Amino acid sequence: MNYLEIIIIACGLAFDAFAVSVSAGTKKSCQTPRASFRLSFHFGLFQFMMPIIGWFVGSLISNLLESVDHWIAFGLLVYIGYKMIRDTFIKDKEEKLFDPSKGAQLILLSIATSIDALAVGLSLALLNVEILTPAIIIGIITSTLSYVGIKIGKQFGKKYAVRAEFIGGLILIGIGLKILIEHTVPEFVNYLL
Repeated sequence: MNYLEIIIIACGLAFDAFAVSVSAGTKKSCQTPRASFRLSFHFGLFQFMMPIIGWFVGSLISNLLESVDHWIAFGLLVYIGYKMIRDTFIKDKEEKLFDPSKGAQLILLSIATSIDALAVGLSLALLNVEILTPAIIIGIITSTLSYVGIKIGKQFGKKYAVRAEFIGGLILIGIGLKILIEHTVPEFVNYLL
């Protein structure tokens, strides 16, 4: 997996945190530099940690799943992408907790926006991809996009949050399809020959 692919995955994963950050940026409590830093730092930290956790779990079971690993990676990425896209069409989303930049609310949002990264870490383990560099890139990009999202939320409100989540879902589905094609087309061609 090259750096461009890692950056694309990182951007796809960061869109959840970006969307939440845009929403949080509309709240006065998140518009201070300290609150903006707290929110973006925690989103980046959790996005860094979750792929590593998923990777270790995946490494333990990778030998058992080697012949179907690409199907699992495809399924996980498509599911996550579908969930992100589906969520953009739900009109009755609950308003986020009063101050998402503090305490339990911050931890819960950090976990919720990084669950997808756990699945990606599992997928990377199944594909025998080293995890530290991707995890660092995912964390940095998420933190940066979250900070930018807060600033956008402060300026433009919730208008862009839904679009970002939709685009992130499409990106993850595209990456899942790419992984599946890379693994099945050569196998199919070899089978025919």
